[in-house]
Amino acid sequence: MTILITGCAGFIGFSITRDLLSKNIKVLGVDNLNDYYSTKLKKERLKELKKNINFKFYKKDCSDENFKKFFLKNKKISQVIHLAAEVGVRNSYPKPNIYFKNNIKAFFNVLEICKIKKANLIFASSSSTYGSSKKKFFKESDDTSKPISFYAATKKCNEVMAYAYAKNYEFSAIGLRFFNVYGPWGRPDMSIYKFTDLMLKNKKISIYGTGKQVRDFTYIDDVLNLINAIIIKYKNKKNCFEVFNSGKGECINILNLINLISSKLKLKPKLQQKSKQIGDVNFTNSSSLKINKLLKVKPEIGLDKGIDQFINWYSSIGKYIK
Repeated sequence: MTILITGCAGFIGFSITRDLLSKNIKVLGVDNLNDYYSTKLKKERLKELKKNINFKFYKKDCSDENFKKFFLKNKKISQVIHLAAEVGVRNSYPKPNIYFKNNIKAFFNVLEICKIKKANLIFASSSSTYGSSKKKFFKESDDTSKPISFYAATKKCNEVMAYAYAKNYEFSAIGLRFFNVYGPWGRPDMSIYKFTDLMLKNKKISIYGTGKQVRDFTYIDDVLNLINAIIIKYKNKKNCFEVFNSGKGECINILNLINLISSKLKLKPKLQQKSKQIGDVNFTNSSSLKINKLLKVKPEIGLDKGIDQFINWYSSIGKYIK
């Protein structure tokens, strides 16, 4: 099996690439190494991946026509895991054109590769597709037709596009709605990484709004288990589409999250109050009923253990490569 992974220098892309390489699976990795956050961290991730002879890296932009032509012409691919995207809700308000290019045009190119190669697809959607839902648990069957940011709209658009392609062109397409993924080698702009980093540097943490916004957090190993289960279950299935939540179903508000991290670091956080940010929802909480039923997967790692493991990585490696 040869798997094409886009966004392989990103957090989730790097993590699943490394996991598959450990299983002796050949991976073709693609990333444009943009500077949305630390390119040093991305290059360090790539350095780790390049230690494995089954990994080949291509610096390419998925939205370019030559990206599609290159992989259609030259490479044998049986599975695509598409994780490259323009991330972040707030930037999509002033810069929607960038999100169109990197999240919709690029996704079309990926779908074309899957269509012609008959390669199954796993792709990143987002919990932001649920908008400002007030339900206790977000279920995949909930209405997601009213996204509140253009970023969320691009992710919902990806789901609709994938559905049409999978139903018509003999491959399976599985979308994953990620809920705040964290862990070793994570993104510096995400809250657990950011709060840990700021506290250890004795810097102020910005609290937007009340700080009582509730979030569901997912440890990276639970994401990897879910992706592996999908690869196995849908390996021989065609004309099939599904979307799954990737969340723990264990909520915490932002202030309590800061307190939890500070207790582990034995440091008192410095907080500064700021206005609520545009596009910031009050609540997210993932239902795992569907992944339990169809994939026999259950998220196992709670925040207490997950944050411990992240802090151990940050203390030994992360603080040197941010």
